Amino acid sequence: MPDSTHHALSQRNSPGGILSPAKLPSAAADLIRLGDLTGRYASGSYSRLASDGRSLVLREERQGAAEHGHRITAAIACHVARVGGTIDQLTQLLLHPEHDGGRHAQNIALRSGQSRALDYIRRVWASASEAVSTTRSLGSRHEAYEVLAALRDRIETTPWRGERGRTALRVLRAHLNFAEIAGGPLHHASERQTAEEAGISRTTLRAVYETVLKPHGWLRRLRVGHGREGSTWYLDARPSRFRTTPYPPDPALEKWPTPETATTADIDSTILGRLMGHDAFAHHGLGSAALVIISALHQRPDQTIGELVGTSSASRATAYRTLRRLAEHGLVHHTGETWALAPRALEGFGNSLPAPATELDTVPAQGWDTVADRHGTTGLSAQRKALHATQRAAYREALDRLAEHRTKAVVIVRDGRQVLVPTPRHDEIPHGWHAPDGCVLDPLTGRAAPDWRIATDGRLILITPSDQRSYDELAAAHAEALSEWNSAA
Repeated sequence: MPDSTHHALSQRNSPGGILSPAKLPSAAADLIRLGDLTGRYASGSYSRLASDGRSLVLREERQGAAEHGHRITAAIACHVARVGGTIDQLTQLLLHPEHDGGRHAQNIALRSGQSRALDYIRRVWASASEAVSTTRSLGSRHEAYEVLAALRDRIETTPWRGERGRTALRVLRAHLNFAEIAGGPLHHASERQTAEEAGISRTTLRAVYETVLKPHGWLRRLRVGHGREGSTWYLDARPSRFRTTPYPPDPALEKWPTPETATTADIDSTILGRLMGHDAFAHHGLGSAALVIISALHQRPDQTIGELVGTSSASRATAYRTLRRLAEHGLVHHTGETWALAPRALEGFGNSLPAPATELDTVPAQGWDTVADRHGTTGLSAQRKALHATQRAAYREALDRLAEHRTKAVVIVRDGRQVLVPTPRHDEIPHGWHAPDGCVLDPLTGRAAPDWRIATDGRLILITPSDQRSYDELAAAHAEALSEWNSAA
């Protein structure tokens, strides 16, 4: 932190301490004094995706300006929290009349009062403080890749015990793939996208999220996905705050017994991430145990069963059972007491080396497709993707119907043909009220109501004397109202 910033924050212990924008980073100072001149925080504020899923439509000016102002306010709050400021200093910066970056908070104070503005600033400060305390500021793309590399090392050396632990490893590796593409721990991914990447079902994915990854601090969902946007996730490379053990104490020995597996593992998660989406490693195929065994043997060949139990975090029974299944496909072989991957095993082709010690009828695999076919799991990933595509299409159709305020239509059969009868909207008027000239018929008298008209979308329009104005008069009134609004703001 620069010396000037230290000097500016030396007063933060007192409630009346002032934090000058000049003591903040230049980008934060410009944002406070001048506002968002480059439009960095305006993305998505003034437009939204139309119902056709391809074009953009403009939002109302006031709605877009409010969202844009909130993003600027949140960014300023994060800057103040990052240099160790206080909520009082943030309030002074936002409500200063010469600071364009605080226009949103100032407008709230003008429209709804000072107390409402202070409540809003407190909510923004609480979110910013939590975000700054639980994330790391990355100054460059190189630093981001260093964080991801440290996270990958931590993943590869953490014991993932049990079937659920190995499934959590697949999900975490899928998120690491997305983070590497995004260029940092912050990334976007939907549940269906992650399930396809990890090669598991959405039900299993949600169970792993709630029981392993989120409680142990590996993964945090910053924003739930909505519409056509996936959820926003953050990968945490710091040590977990929650450390538990599945091994209960022995009352007779009055101590915790030593677990069978080691406290650290040693696998190659890149190999695991490359293979986990294939049908051969589905739940009823080779499974997650085969993934960690293959990853451990690729990281360090020629391991004994005892060493492999430690590096893969699999139990001895699981390791023996998995090695036997891999040996049946010719993917592993052993010499004496050590095991190793067969040549070209990672491509699923195996080899035909003799393995007299196992007394197995080894049939070399001709590829991962052959392995999946032998286990009856061929086509599971394609079926999962097809199901997800159908679900996405149905969800988008529901969004389009909601955007257009439509309800389900009624289908009747007439003369052997299906006829679609749209359900009338609540804001539409009965057909009997329509007059030929566009007027509305009074249902009581049967005469045209002079003050009502029917719009092209079927809604009622009330015509009042103040509406009998020309286009120029309406444009002048709009300009006058806009000028009054800007003056008040």
